[in-house]
Amino acid sequence: MEAMQQQRSCRRRGIPLFSVLSLLLFALLRLCALPHIQASPLKPFPFIVLHGIGDQCKNEGIMKFTEVLSEMSGAEGHCVSVGNGWRDSYFTHLEKQAAIICQKVREKPELQDGYNIVGLSQGSMIARAVIEWCPGGPPVYNFVSLGGPHAGIAAVPLCVVMSLCRLINAVIGRFVYTQIVQNHLAPSGYIKIPTELSRYYKGTSFLPRLNNEIAMSRNEIYKKRLSSLNHLTLIMFTEDVILTPPQTAWFGYYANNDFGGEILPANETDLYKEDWIGLQTLDKAGKLSFVAFPGNHLSISETEMEDHIVPFLVAPSESSRVTWMDSFHSNAQMDF
Repeated sequence: MEAMQQQRSCRRRGIPLFSVLSLLLFALLRLCALPHIQASPLKPFPFIVLHGIGDQCKNEGIMKFTEVLSEMSGAEGHCVSVGNGWRDSYFTHLEKQAAIICQKVREKPELQDGYNIVGLSQGSMIARAVIEWCPGGPPVYNFVSLGGPHAGIAAVPLCVVMSLCRLINAVIGRFVYTQIVQNHLAPSGYIKIPTELSRYYKGTSFLPRLNNEIAMSRNEIYKKRLSSLNHLTLIMFTEDVILTPPQTAWFGYYANNDFGGEILPANETDLYKEDWIGLQTLDKAGKLSFVAFPGNHLSISETEMEDHIVPFLVAPSESSRVTWMDSFHSNAQMDF
Protein backbone atom coordinates (compact mmCIF):
# COMPACT_ATOMS: atom_id res chain seq x y z
CA MET A 1 0.00 0.00 0.00
CA GLU A 2 2.79 2.44 0.89
CA ALA A 3 4.57 1.67 -2.40
CA MET A 4 1.40 2.42 -4.40
CA GLN A 5 1.00 5.75 -2.61
CA GLN A 6 4.61 6.66 -3.45
CA GLN A 7 3.96 5.86 -7.17
CA ARG A 8 0.84 8.05 -7.18
CA SER A 9 2.83 10.84 -5.48
CA CYS A 10 5.54 10.58 -8.16
CA ARG A 11 2.98 10.72 -10.95
CA ARG A 12 1.37 13.77 -9.36
CA ARG A 13 4.77 15.46 -9.08
CA GLY A 14 5.59 14.45 -12.70
CA ILE A 15 2.59 16.24 -14.27
CA PRO A 16 3.80 19.82 -13.75
CA LEU A 17 7.34 18.78 -14.70
CA PHE A 18 6.13 17.36 -18.03
CA SER A 19 4.14 20.54 -18.69
CA VAL A 20 7.16 22.71 -18.01
CA LEU A 21 9.30 20.59 -20.32
CA SER A 22 6.66 20.83 -23.05
CA LEU A 23 6.54 24.60 -22.76
CA LEU A 24 10.32 24.81 -22.88
CA LEU A 25 10.44 22.57 -25.95
CA PHE A 26 7.76 24.68 -27.69
CA ALA A 27 9.62 27.91 -26.90
CA LEU A 28 12.87 26.39 -28.18
CA LEU A 29 11.24 25.37 -31.45
CA ARG A 30 9.84 28.89 -31.89
CA LEU A 31 13.26 30.42 -31.30
CA CYS A 32 14.83 28.04 -33.81
CA ALA A 33 12.20 28.94 -36.37
CA LEU A 34 12.61 32.72 -36.04
CA PRO A 35 15.86 33.08 -38.00
CA HIS A 36 14.32 31.04 -40.83
CA ILE A 37 11.27 33.31 -40.92
CA GLN A 38 13.35 36.47 -40.89
CA ALA A 39 15.67 35.22 -43.64
CA SER A 40 12.89 34.17 -46.03
CA PRO A 41 12.87 36.15 -49.30
CA LEU A 42 10.58 39.11 -49.75
CA LYS A 43 7.62 38.88 -52.09
CA PRO A 44 8.47 40.00 -55.65
CA PHE A 45 7.25 43.39 -56.79
CA PRO A 46 4.43 43.15 -59.34
CA PHE A 47 5.33 44.19 -62.87
CA ILE A 48 3.57 45.80 -65.81
CA VAL A 49 4.17 45.25 -69.51
CA LEU A 50 3.75 48.21 -71.87
CA HIS A 51 3.11 47.07 -75.43
CA GLY A 52 4.50 48.54 -78.61
CA ILE A 53 2.84 50.41 -81.44
CA GLY A 54 -0.02 48.57 -83.14
CA ASP A 55 -0.41 46.12 -80.27
CA GLN A 56 -2.95 45.74 -77.45
CA CYS A 57 -3.16 43.69 -74.28
CA LYS A 58 -5.89 41.38 -75.54
CA ASN A 59 -3.65 40.15 -78.36
CA GLU A 60 -2.41 36.59 -77.85
CA GLY A 61 1.30 37.39 -78.23
CA ILE A 62 1.51 40.05 -75.53
CA MET A 63 -0.79 38.03 -73.24
CA LYS A 64 1.48 35.00 -73.54
CA PHE A 65 4.60 37.14 -73.02
CA THR A 66 3.17 38.53 -69.76
CA GLU A 67 2.01 35.11 -68.53
CA VAL A 68 5.38 33.47 -69.21
CA LEU A 69 7.26 36.21 -67.36
CA SER A 70 4.89 35.87 -64.41
CA GLU A 71 5.28 32.09 -64.29
CA MET A 72 9.08 32.27 -64.52
CA SER A 73 9.52 35.00 -61.91
CA GLY A 74 6.69 34.24 -59.49
CA ALA A 75 5.68 37.90 -59.73
CA GLU A 76 2.21 39.22 -60.46
CA GLY A 77 2.17 40.62 -64.00
CA HIS A 78 -0.20 43.04 -65.75
CA CYS A 79 -0.28 44.16 -69.36
CA VAL A 80 -1.45 47.78 -69.44
CA SER A 81 -2.95 49.12 -72.66
CA VAL A 82 -2.75 52.69 -73.87
CA GLY A 83 -6.35 53.83 -74.17
CA ASN A 84 -7.91 51.84 -77.01
CA GLY A 85 -4.79 49.79 -77.56
CA TRP A 86 -3.40 49.66 -81.10
CA ARG A 87 -5.42 52.64 -82.40
CA ASP A 88 -4.32 55.04 -79.68
CA SER A 89 -0.76 53.73 -79.87
CA TYR A 90 -0.61 55.07 -83.43
CA PHE A 91 -2.67 58.24 -83.29
CA THR A 92 -2.52 59.63 -79.74
CA HIS A 93 0.26 62.03 -78.77
CA LEU A 94 2.93 60.28 -76.72
CA GLU A 95 2.65 62.63 -73.76
CA LYS A 96 -1.07 61.86 -73.57
CA GLN A 97 -0.32 58.14 -73.79
CA ALA A 98 2.11 58.49 -70.90
CA ALA A 99 -0.50 60.43 -68.90
CA ILE A 100 -3.01 57.59 -69.48
CA ILE A 101 -0.56 54.98 -68.19
CA CYS A 102 0.39 57.25 -65.27
CA GLN A 103 -3.26 57.42 -64.23
CA LYS A 104 -3.69 53.66 -64.57
CA VAL A 105 -0.68 52.78 -62.40
CA ARG A 106 -1.80 55.28 -59.75
CA GLU A 107 -5.18 53.53 -59.61
CA LYS A 108 -3.75 50.01 -59.17
CA PRO A 109 -3.50 49.34 -55.41
CA GLU A 110 -1.16 46.37 -55.94
CA LEU A 111 1.50 48.69 -57.42
CA GLN A 112 1.59 51.29 -54.67
CA ASP A 113 4.56 49.86 -52.76
CA GLY A 114 6.66 49.62 -55.91
CA TYR A 115 6.67 47.79 -59.21
CA ASN A 116 8.80 46.85 -62.22
CA ILE A 117 8.25 47.77 -65.88
CA VAL A 118 8.94 45.77 -69.02
CA GLY A 119 8.60 48.01 -72.06
CA LEU A 120 8.40 46.81 -75.65
CA SER A 121 9.51 49.16 -78.44
CA GLN A 122 7.39 52.34 -78.24
CA GLY A 123 6.13 51.08 -74.88
CA SER A 124 9.66 51.64 -73.55
CA MET A 125 9.31 55.34 -74.36
CA ILE A 126 6.00 55.51 -72.51
CA ALA A 127 7.60 53.68 -69.59
CA ARG A 128 10.42 56.17 -69.37
CA ALA A 129 7.99 59.10 -69.51
CA VAL A 130 6.04 57.56 -66.61
CA ILE A 131 9.26 57.13 -64.62
CA GLU A 132 10.46 60.69 -65.28
CA TRP A 133 7.18 62.61 -65.18
CA CYS A 134 4.29 60.77 -63.47
CA PRO A 135 3.03 62.91 -60.55
CA GLY A 136 2.41 60.96 -57.39
CA GLY A 137 2.94 57.67 -59.17
CA PRO A 138 4.16 54.57 -57.32
CA PRO A 139 7.93 54.00 -57.40
CA VAL A 140 9.52 51.94 -60.17
CA TYR A 141 12.18 49.46 -59.02
CA ASN A 142 13.58 47.92 -62.23
CA PHE A 143 12.96 48.86 -65.86
CA VAL A 144 13.68 46.45 -68.72
CA SER A 145 13.51 47.99 -72.20
CA LEU A 146 13.25 45.79 -75.30
CA GLY A 147 14.00 47.54 -78.59
CA GLY A 148 13.11 51.01 -77.37
CA PRO A 149 13.92 53.93 -79.74
CA HIS A 150 15.46 55.90 -76.88
CA ALA A 151 17.70 58.15 -78.97
CA GLY A 152 15.12 58.47 -81.76
CA ILE A 153 14.73 56.93 -85.20
CA ALA A 154 15.93 58.50 -88.44
CA ALA A 155 13.91 56.68 -91.12
CA VAL A 156 10.62 55.00 -91.88
CA PRO A 157 10.46 51.47 -90.39
CA LEU A 158 10.41 48.48 -92.74
CA CYS A 159 11.24 50.56 -95.82
CA VAL A 160 13.06 48.13 -98.13
CA VAL A 161 12.65 49.55 -101.67
CA MET A 162 15.39 52.17 -101.76
CA SER A 163 13.86 54.48 -104.39
CA LEU A 164 10.57 54.45 -102.49
CA CYS A 165 12.39 54.91 -99.19
CA ARG A 166 14.04 58.09 -100.44
CA LEU A 167 10.65 59.47 -101.48
CA ILE A 168 8.93 58.54 -98.23
CA ASN A 169 11.75 59.87 -96.09
CA ALA A 170 11.74 63.11 -98.10
CA VAL A 171 8.03 63.52 -97.36
CA ILE A 172 8.59 62.61 -93.71
CA GLY A 173 11.45 65.08 -93.55
CA ARG A 174 9.25 67.84 -94.89
CA PHE A 175 6.14 67.36 -92.74
CA VAL A 176 7.09 65.33 -89.66
CA TYR A 177 7.82 68.37 -87.52
CA THR A 178 4.56 70.17 -88.31
CA GLN A 179 2.07 70.51 -85.48
CA ILE A 180 -0.65 68.45 -87.15
CA VAL A 181 1.65 65.46 -87.66
CA GLN A 182 3.16 65.73 -84.19
CA ASN A 183 -0.27 65.83 -82.58
CA HIS A 184 -1.82 62.96 -84.52
CA LEU A 185 0.94 60.48 -85.39
CA ALA A 186 2.60 59.07 -82.28
CA PRO A 187 5.93 57.88 -83.81
CA SER A 188 6.61 61.40 -85.06
CA GLY A 189 7.41 62.22 -81.44
CA TYR A 190 10.68 60.30 -81.64
CA ILE A 191 11.70 60.76 -85.28
CA LYS A 192 15.03 62.57 -85.14
CA ILE A 193 16.53 63.30 -88.56
CA PRO A 194 20.24 64.03 -87.98
CA THR A 195 20.38 66.58 -90.81
CA GLU A 196 17.26 68.42 -89.58
CA LEU A 197 18.09 68.99 -85.94
CA SER A 198 17.01 72.63 -85.76
CA ARG A 199 13.54 71.67 -87.01
CA TYR A 200 13.52 68.65 -84.71
CA TYR A 201 14.22 70.75 -81.62
CA LYS A 202 11.67 73.36 -82.64
CA GLY A 203 8.87 71.05 -83.77
CA THR A 204 9.07 67.95 -81.57
CA SER A 205 7.69 68.13 -78.06
CA PHE A 206 8.17 64.56 -76.82
CA LEU A 207 11.69 63.17 -77.32
CA PRO A 208 13.63 66.40 -76.70
CA ARG A 209 11.80 66.76 -73.39
CA LEU A 210 12.13 63.07 -72.47
CA ASN A 211 15.89 63.15 -73.11
CA ASN A 212 16.40 66.59 -71.53
CA GLU A 213 17.98 67.79 -74.77
CA ILE A 214 17.03 71.47 -74.66
CA ALA A 215 19.59 73.29 -72.53
CA MET A 216 17.36 76.22 -71.59
CA SER A 217 14.57 73.93 -70.34
CA ARG A 218 16.65 71.07 -68.96
CA ASN A 219 15.06 69.67 -65.79
CA GLU A 220 17.25 68.07 -63.14
CA ILE A 221 14.28 66.22 -61.69
CA TYR A 222 13.99 64.00 -64.78
CA LYS A 223 17.58 62.91 -64.20
CA LYS A 224 17.02 62.29 -60.50
CA ARG A 225 13.90 60.21 -61.09
CA LEU A 226 15.44 57.97 -63.77
CA SER A 227 18.66 57.51 -61.82
CA SER A 228 16.64 56.46 -58.75
CA LEU A 229 15.92 53.13 -60.50
CA ASN A 230 17.48 50.09 -58.90
CA HIS A 231 18.44 48.87 -62.39
CA LEU A 232 17.91 49.74 -66.06
CA THR A 233 18.35 47.04 -68.71
CA LEU A 234 18.56 48.08 -72.37
CA ILE A 235 18.06 45.28 -74.90
CA MET A 236 19.02 45.77 -78.55
CA PHE A 237 18.19 43.45 -81.46
CA THR A 238 21.20 43.37 -83.76
CA GLU A 239 19.23 42.67 -86.97
CA ASP A 240 16.49 45.18 -86.17
CA VAL A 241 14.79 46.56 -89.31
CA ILE A 242 12.19 48.56 -87.39
CA LEU A 243 14.60 50.93 -85.67
CA THR A 244 17.04 53.06 -87.66
CA PRO A 245 19.63 52.67 -86.30
CA PRO A 246 19.21 49.56 -84.07
CA GLN A 247 21.73 51.10 -81.63
CA THR A 248 19.08 53.62 -80.55
CA ALA A 249 17.88 50.88 -78.18
CA TRP A 250 21.17 51.50 -76.33
CA PHE A 251 20.93 55.31 -76.67
CA GLY A 252 23.43 55.14 -79.55
CA TYR A 253 22.80 57.44 -82.52
CA TYR A 254 24.19 59.12 -85.60
CA ALA A 255 26.58 61.99 -85.11
CA ASN A 256 24.95 65.37 -85.73
CA ASN A 257 24.37 66.11 -89.43
CA ASP A 258 25.66 62.66 -90.40
CA PHE A 259 22.65 60.60 -91.53
CA GLY A 260 23.78 57.10 -92.47
CA GLY A 261 27.35 57.57 -91.30
CA GLU A 262 29.04 56.98 -87.97
CA ILE A 263 26.88 55.81 -85.10
CA LEU A 264 28.05 57.04 -81.73
CA PRO A 265 27.81 54.56 -78.86
CA ALA A 266 25.86 55.80 -75.87
CA ASN A 267 28.91 56.81 -73.85
CA GLU A 268 30.12 59.10 -76.65
CA THR A 269 26.88 61.07 -76.93
CA ASP A 270 26.32 64.39 -75.19
CA LEU A 271 23.29 62.88 -73.45
CA TYR A 272 25.59 60.45 -71.64
CA LYS A 273 28.70 62.62 -71.23
CA GLU A 274 26.71 65.52 -69.77
CA ASP A 275 24.39 63.11 -67.95
CA TRP A 276 21.17 64.81 -69.05
CA ILE A 277 18.87 62.05 -67.76
CA GLY A 278 21.13 60.12 -65.37
CA LEU A 279 22.34 57.42 -67.76
CA GLN A 280 25.96 57.96 -66.75
CA THR A 281 24.97 58.01 -63.08
CA LEU A 282 23.27 54.63 -63.42
CA ASP A 283 26.21 53.23 -65.39
CA LYS A 284 28.84 54.29 -62.86
CA ALA A 285 26.73 52.83 -60.05
CA GLY A 286 26.60 49.45 -61.82
CA LYS A 287 22.86 49.84 -62.40
CA LEU A 288 22.86 49.85 -66.21
CA SER A 289 23.06 46.81 -68.51
CA PHE A 290 23.47 46.73 -72.29
CA VAL A 291 22.22 43.44 -73.75
CA ALA A 292 22.31 42.42 -77.43
CA PHE A 293 20.07 39.73 -78.90
CA PRO A 294 20.53 38.38 -82.43
CA GLY A 295 17.54 38.67 -84.71
CA ASN A 296 14.90 41.18 -85.71
CA HIS A 297 12.83 43.59 -83.64
CA LEU A 298 11.45 42.00 -80.44
CA SER A 299 12.46 38.48 -81.51
CA ILE A 300 13.16 36.96 -78.11
CA SER A 301 13.17 33.37 -76.90
CA GLU A 302 11.96 32.07 -73.55
CA THR A 303 15.55 31.24 -72.65
CA GLU A 304 16.58 34.85 -73.28
CA MET A 305 13.59 36.03 -71.25
CA GLU A 306 14.62 33.80 -68.36
CA ASP A 307 18.26 34.88 -68.51
CA HIS A 308 17.88 38.64 -69.04
CA ILE A 309 14.42 39.77 -67.90
CA VAL A 310 13.31 37.43 -65.12
CA PRO A 311 16.29 38.27 -62.81
CA PHE A 312 14.89 41.81 -62.60
CA LEU A 313 11.38 40.63 -61.71
CA VAL A 314 12.15 38.26 -58.82
CA ALA A 315 12.06 39.35 -55.20
CA PRO A 316 14.81 41.81 -54.19
CA SER A 317 16.84 41.63 -51.02
CA GLU A 318 15.62 43.67 -48.09
CA SER A 319 18.72 45.88 -48.09
CA SER A 320 18.45 46.77 -51.79
CA ARG A 321 14.74 47.48 -51.39
CA VAL A 322 15.36 49.89 -48.52
CA THR A 323 18.24 51.67 -50.30
CA TRP A 324 16.19 52.08 -53.45
CA MET A 325 13.09 53.35 -51.61
CA ASP A 326 15.17 55.98 -49.80
CA SER A 327 16.57 57.11 -53.16
CA PHE A 328 13.13 57.34 -54.73
CA HIS A 329 11.58 59.34 -51.91
CA SER A 330 14.46 61.82 -51.94
CA ASN A 331 13.44 62.91 -55.45
CA ALA A 332 10.60 65.30 -56.17
CA GLN A 333 7.42 64.36 -58.06
CA MET A 334 6.71 65.92 -61.43
CA ASP A 335 3.50 66.89 -63.25
CA PHE A 336 2.74 66.33 -66.88
